[in-house]
Amino acid sequence: MLTRALFIILAVVSVVIAANEAYASPVETFEFEDEVTKVRFQELSKELRCPKCQNQNLADSNSTVASALRLELYNLLVEGRSDSEIIDLMVGRYGEFVLYRPRVSSVTYILWFGPALLILIGVIVVIVILRKQPANKANLALNTEQQTKLKQLLAESEGEHSTSKSTSQSTSDLVDKE
Repeated sequence: MLTRALFIILAVVSVVIAANEAYASPVETFEFEDEVTKVRFQELSKELRCPKCQNQNLADSNSTVASALRLELYNLLVEGRSDSEIIDLMVGRYGEFVLYRPRVSSVTYILWFGPALLILIGVIVVIVILRKQPANKANLALNTEQQTKLKQLLAESEGEHSTSKSTSQSTSDLVDKE
């Protein structure tokens, strides 16, 4: 009984330890000339996506491709390239996929303006629905002119109905006599 309890405790502890395993970020020791270049490197490595990984930036990816791109990014910064030059170079080589925030172009209009358009359409639909007044007694009540017209129509229909009844009765009387 005691060994079984110890086994269960050991199993629970090992599962908790395995679940809380920390994933190590890549550690690279790049030497920067100044703090500005270091910050630019960190920002660019967070904005550029690893071409191999599904949804990781260069800063978080452990892949060899990301490591090579970080080294290339470092070398480009040391050469004195601007951020836009570096981004243009990466986009030219890997396509728009390498950017976490794609540029506004005819290809990406739906990404940038689609959500706003859907919200606008939703607001218009809500306004149209709210403007339609529900049918209530005040809207359904007839004014005096409409009431007199209705009475006339009902009187005419009752007159036609009684006439057709008398005609049908006389027809049935004729049938019975024969």
